[in-house]
Amino acid sequence: MKKLLILTASTGQGHNQAADSLVETFSQFGYEVIKYDFLYNSSKLLNNVLVVGYELFATKAPNLYGTFYKATNIKSMNNIIKISFWNTSRKLLKFIDENKPDLIIGTHPFTINVVSMLKKNQLTELPFISIVTDFKAHYTYVSNYVDAYVTGSEYTKNDLISRGIDSDLIFPYGIPIRREFYVKNHEYAEVKDTDYFNILLMSGSMGLTNIYYVLKELVNNKHKLRITVVCGKNTNLKNKLLNSYSKPIEGKKIHILGYTNDISAIMDYSDIVISKPGGLTVTESIVKNLPLVIPFAIPGQETENTEFLTNEGCAIYVDNLKALNASLDNLIEDPELLQTLKKNLYRLSSKFSLEAIVSLAENILKK
Repeated sequence: MKKLLILTASTGQGHNQAADSLVETFSQFGYEVIKYDFLYNSSKLLNNVLVVGYELFATKAPNLYGTFYKATNIKSMNNIIKISFWNTSRKLLKFIDENKPDLIIGTHPFTINVVSMLKKNQLTELPFISIVTDFKAHYTYVSNYVDAYVTGSEYTKNDLISRGIDSDLIFPYGIPIRREFYVKNHEYAEVKDTDYFNILLMSGSMGLTNIYYVLKELVNNKHKLRITVVCGKNTNLKNKLLNSYSKPIEGKKIHILGYTNDISAIMDYSDIVISKPGGLTVTESIVKNLPLVIPFAIPGQETENTEFLTNEGCAIYVDNLKALNASLDNLIEDPELLQTLKKNLYRLSSKFSLEAIVSLAENILKK
């Protein structure tokens, strides 16, 4: 039985969700799989700085986060960042020696710094696959010590090629998501209220408060809307919305949820998703062929994800909340526009395959 080590970190839940998808998939193919949060287990201080720091920047100072993202998106700055991971790489090496995996897969860009350091210093020769969890590759992903990259699109592949990565090492098989998203649940699809336009409104696991203002606009839309709001782990936001919308609103059905594992089912009866464009949310929408309306994005990778989606004709970006209802009206009143978005999403999703990632791993192990 082959043993797989999946490295992840908790700066946003997308990396962990991608790791969970791989755990599920490789286990079904007979692998022994270890999921390991390399930051948390190697340095509580570094983990807290990066994880808590990311959440604070993303929620309280997104523009500052965007500035940091751009500043580190060059080779010289990345060389400085790598130094901070030396102790992390030493502890990871100890874990590798104890568990003896046959292959490493990383679902977080910082895993590249850590594993590359070990391989560069000839401390391990284990093959290493990197999962690029956004649609444009930050310079952190660039390394000569990655045996294969799995990307979410040809666009991402071309971006890596432009940064000097060999095209033969890049495989656009899609960002890993839970298998259930690949299956249309007709039982839930039948729950769809055909008298209403069905909207899934969310903003990631952190539940950014922007959706409070988005919902405030949506309730004034002239059409009949059924809105399912997912607040993630933000209980304050959930309670605030429950208090604000405790009374019925004519022509609107509003359902407010906290964190839920039922996103796939909700997507099956939704017409569109209104959300920030995190890599996993985008992939889930692509696989479900569910058009996105993007009213806000965390500067940095989410801005780049938005650029990718709009260029591919898969999403509508609204740069001013006051224009949200006009964009929504266009979608509701022009079914052809909605279908065009869905066709473009289907085109993107046609190459996505969890099984292809397993085959890639097996081919690397045979070398």
